Amino acid sequence: MSPRLNRELILERPMRVADGAGGFESSWHALGILWAEVSPGRAGLHDRAGLSAHRQTLKIIVRGAPPGASNRPQPGQRFRDGERIYLIESVQEDDASGRFLRCRAREEVMA
Repeated sequence: MSPRLNRELILERPMRVADGAGGFESSWHALGILWAEVSPGRAGLHDRAGLSAHRQTLKIIVRGAPPGASNRPQPGQRFRDGERIYLIESVQEDDASGRFLRCRAREEVMA
């Protein structure tokens, strides 16, 4: 059964930008729009720097792309869904044909 690619996500990669004072700031650069199927995984609370954070793992399926292609997600990149951010942790082919990629991602929301 083929996945239902019914969510429009923006694929972003991190960039280092000079801050004008000899250092760098991190920012995100949009690579393009990918249609995806987003499925929830485990959820839970954890402590982060003394604050409670809700962490949700997600399975995100997108169309396949060859290694090195700009539209192939990579760990360390992220998906943006409006105000929601999904940090990509792993990417692998979803099946032997390589028609789809399965991304494991996480969303954290500070409580």
